[in-house]
Amino acid sequence: MNFIVTIAQGSLFDYSPDMSSKFKPQFTAIIQRSEKWFVALCPELDVVSQGKTVEEARRNITEAVELFLETASPSEIKRRLSKETYIAPLAVTM
Repeated sequence: MNFIVTIAQGSLFDYSPDMSSKFKPQFTAIIQRSEKWFVALCPELDVVSQGKTVEEARRNITEAVELFLETASPSEIKRRLSKETYIAPLAVTM
């Protein structure tokens, strides 16, 4: 089973660390069950984490994204955010 979870609210574009106190940018967490863990990916920033439950994976990916935004250089954040990322449902015929 896959889950798509919004982990914050706000806008992605023109992000700078100074702006984080004014608003919370919105990112996506895609959480998938692995063998024993739930693996969480934030595709907009290419940040990954995991947890033993969906809730733990969500908390961990939130923390990983926050730490990335606190420690990465502005140019690295801009480079990762400049990729176009689309998440869309697919209907397939079986």
